[in-house]
Amino acid sequence: MKEFKIEKNDAGQRLDRFLAKAVPLLPASLAQKYIRIKRIKLNNARAERDTRLREGDVLQLYINDEFFDKPREDNAYLTVAAPKLSIVYEDEHILLVDKRPGLAVHPHDGAEYGRTLIDHIQAYLYQKREWSPRGENSFTPALCNRIDRNTGGIVIAAKTAEALRVMNQKIKDRELDKRYLAIVEGTPKPREGSLRGHLFKDAKKNRVFVSDKPQPGSKSCQTNYKVLDSRNGLSLVECELITGRTHQIRAQFAHAGHPLLGDGKYGKLDKRFDRTYQALYSYKLTFAFTTEAGGLEYLNGKSFKVGGVDFVKEYFPEAGKRIFGEGK
Repeated sequence: MKEFKIEKNDAGQRLDRFLAKAVPLLPASLAQKYIRIKRIKLNNARAERDTRLREGDVLQLYINDEFFDKPREDNAYLTVAAPKLSIVYEDEHILLVDKRPGLAVHPHDGAEYGRTLIDHIQAYLYQKREWSPRGENSFTPALCNRIDRNTGGIVIAAKTAEALRVMNQKIKDRELDKRYLAIVEGTPKPREGSLRGHLFKDAKKNRVFVSDKPQPGSKSCQTNYKVLDSRNGLSLVECELITGRTHQIRAQFAHAGHPLLGDGKYGKLDKRFDRTYQALYSYKLTFAFTTEAGGLEYLNGKSFKVGGVDFVKEYFPEAGKRIFGEGK
């Protein structure tokens, strides 16, 4: 329990507004709940959120110590009162989440505290009491892979240190089969093949470029693809990443003359279609271990898919039924 004595400069404020400034990590919805169930009291009695504070009042807060820390990147999960996650699979070691387009995975992607996928995942585990930050000496639930903000799909979160170590190694050794669905302009020829090239990044322009021949600082890239359906000048393709470079699928298809629908960075927005971000989704993940996986060996050979993809349903509904089942 912690107490706040109301001084002259804080007098006259509403209780909820004082809490927002005094305990910034406490979400407003949770503060309201704690006021209602009397875990936040005013002068040892129940109060309302719009109660005006007076000089000399004493607030009693019966809330977890974590909420009294200063806001930082590593405690942003506390600002998430109601985690929003679309869980594909979960066990004691890992969590597979279907990340929606528009959601950043990390604060490094320009998102505010409490507004990223990792914040929601950590809040979810914290509220389930599967993770106690003050009880852990070093480990914090972490993401094993990343997806661009405007790309959707399966993200792997490690709930244990062993899971994080094993998954990072398996990703490095390419023992995970990740499949993407994308809509591209035109129809790639042949309808099934492989895009190969050399990709290099221009940090100043925050984009990558693909060339047919090696360039200084470039890395080889390869994407295998298969056209699943074509209509109205667009094609639905399934992509398999052989290498995992930044913006690889987007840049390679643009270089091949088939930019992704809605991708204004590597192509031009087609005014015929109401889409302003890339039609790209990491829809399927298969664990294909070829070496020892320790405590995660039970995952070997298992495959997971998201429930559906919005742009597939909109532009290729029949293909969507074949991929995800009726009504998806």
